[in-house]
Amino acid sequence: MCKISNQQLYVQLFFIFMRILVVESLQLFIDTNIKLIQILFIKLQIAGQSPLLSARFDLSVLYQEYAVDDQVYQDKIKDLNKRYTHIRRTRPDGNCFYRAFGFSYLESLLEGGPELERFKEVSLHSKEDLIKQGFTEFTIEDFHNTFMDLITLVDKRPPVTELLSAFNEQTVSDYVVVYLRLLTSGHLQRDSLFYQHFIEGGRSVKEFCQQEVEPMCKESDHIHIIALSQALNVSIQVEYMDRGEGDSTVTHVFPEGSSPQSAEDTLGVSSQPHGSAQTAVFSWCRLTLWMSALPPGHPPA
Repeated sequence: MCKISNQQLYVQLFFIFMRILVVESLQLFIDTNIKLIQILFIKLQIAGQSPLLSARFDLSVLYQEYAVDDQVYQDKIKDLNKRYTHIRRTRPDGNCFYRAFGFSYLESLLEGGPELERFKEVSLHSKEDLIKQGFTEFTIEDFHNTFMDLITLVDKRPPVTELLSAFNEQTVSDYVVVYLRLLTSGHLQRDSLFYQHFIEGGRSVKEFCQQEVEPMCKESDHIHIIALSQALNVSIQVEYMDRGEGDSTVTHVFPEGSSPQSAEDTLGVSSQPHGSAQTAVFSWCRLTLWMSALPPGHPPA
């Protein structure tokens, strides 16, 4: 019979004890983080099933996504179909507003013109404005460079497929989102006395920006949209579709009183099946959101 020394026994007991600790710790981790784990699995599934930004689809595909007898949504889709011809989907990862805005607006600038020149100047100097506010140059430089590279691409008048391809490169797309978040945060903090009245929970504007604006995957609300539209002097039109009363979506234009430019002049979408040829970029975050981000100063389509 093989004899085991006390030292060997202690070693074996130690490893058994450690295995028990590891198993119990793992189980405790799973038990306490089950919701986080589920969210991560869902995000992985979403990432595998949907691109960051889709190609164009005829808006009529939305009819198939709701039950035929779901009259509320069927009526609201019919209303959208009177004003929009196509949709693009964004990945519902919490960054959808910024990605939808970035693409829709840059797509509208592919034909060039004074609005592109204005936006180039605003974007070029925006980094210095953020640095003056206390943002670290080293931290924001790469994001700004990527943002400017994309504007340079638009200035070369590429086909829209090339712009779409850039937005579907994870790093490029994420860097654009980060920079748009920084611009939003910068504007909120510059006008903190005004925006403080709209922030709940006793937080300062800076705390709100650090918790709800600058981090990736944080969803956007009215305050984010208002701030970004003001920061870039761009009019943003948002269509909300929910189970609210009425047979049409609720349209919001930011800033209030501005007029998004006609899509017929900027988006270059073939006019079918209606006279207004406008593409809606939408996503599923908390609400279904259709968005047209266009230069201000012209009557809506």
